[in-house]
Amino acid sequence: MARARSEERRAEILAAALTVIAERGYRGATLGAVAERVGLSQQGLLHYFPTKEALLVAVLEDRDRWDTGGGAARGGGAWRPDLLASLVEYNAMRPGVVQTFSALLGESVTEDHPAREFFTTRYVQVRADMAASLRAEYGEVLPGGLTPERAAVLMVAVLDGLQYQWLLDPSAVDMPAAFRDFLELLEGPGAAGRAARRDGEAGTRD
Repeated sequence: MARARSEERRAEILAAALTVIAERGYRGATLGAVAERVGLSQQGLLHYFPTKEALLVAVLEDRDRWDTGGGAARGGGAWRPDLLASLVEYNAMRPGVVQTFSALLGESVTEDHPAREFFTTRYVQVRADMAASLRAEYGEVLPGGLTPERAAVLMVAVLDGLQYQWLLDPSAVDMPAAFRDFLELLEGPGAAGRAARRDGEAGTRD
């Protein structure tokens, strides 16, 4: 029971940290502000996360656990592109999490930011995961002529770039629809017909 309470409190702290970082950025966020959100003293917070950097890493890992660069992709088989589209739809339902991630990503490009190493390593892994997804779907060459590795760079850029555009103007940018449009571009001419045939085959199997 004590362990369950500890895990629940830890989850509350991570949720509060997400909110504070989204509002203030990492450099503007303080352990005191996070502690106040969950009704703890700063000393009490340090029992769960001994440093601000440790809390940052936990926030990023928690977010990534359910996303394209997280544990579901690593070692668990390549994501199919249609499942990636579902993940984009899921992200569109949690703007606070996307906002925090995007704020940290933007800050991490500075030399001394504590999230820089995390994101650098993450992008290496995510590009590899995306290339594996594309190779499983299309083979060694995509319909448009790109290799999976070259297309993976573009896919990651679209995923993260769409998040920034959507956060700034959600009424003008339909993030899930735009990502599906990008998948059609990867498939090249005739993508709509191929998608319809796949849907028909799936319906027949069902």
